[in-house]
Amino acid sequence: MSTVADSPIRTLADLLDRLGRVPLGRIRFRPPPGTATERDVLEIAAREDRLCELVDGVLVEKPMGYGESILAAFLIRVLGGFVAPRNLGHVTGEQGMVRLFPGLVRIPDVAFASWDRFPQRRWTGEPIPDLVPDLAIEVLSESNTPAEMHIKVGEYFSAGVRQVWLVDPSARTVAVFESADYSVTLQDQDCLD
Repeated sequence: MSTVADSPIRTLADLLDRLGRVPLGRIRFRPPPGTATERDVLEIAAREDRLCELVDGVLVEKPMGYGESILAAFLIRVLGGFVAPRNLGHVTGEQGMVRLFPGLVRIPDVAFASWDRFPQRRWTGEPIPDLVPDLAIEVLSESNTPAEMHIKVGEYFSAGVRQVWLVDPSARTVAVFESADYSVTLQDQDCLD
């Protein structure tokens, strides 16, 4: 995985390419790109009630609208209804930050992590744990770009995620990724299991 530090990023265009051509309004300028830390992520969440992902020292605001939140909450209820009675692990929502690699904090809209993914099969209480979920679900928003999502899917699988779902509310589809290079797209009449 390339990073801002080891990539040939000489211009803002290079940075935009690394981030998947996200809209400029989602890239935080303070702290300056390349210098942000996990502490900045937590401070902005507390001070401004805004979620940012950390990508190689760059803060990228996480888009999430009301409709996407409704869909994420529905998925949390369905997954939680399966996971909780069987004591399989934890299901998290749109504020569940995870450190996939040093310098890379992602916030899947919904995620499931089995107990086997937790040290001593317990949550340590960290606000940003070193934790790779088994399943990461991203509910697409208007400002998500195909390039951004391609990068995220690759990062999830590089970290050890077993399955990624990209839920597109406007197209009423779910792209189910079994690897970074293989997915099946389900329509609204298909069964997702």
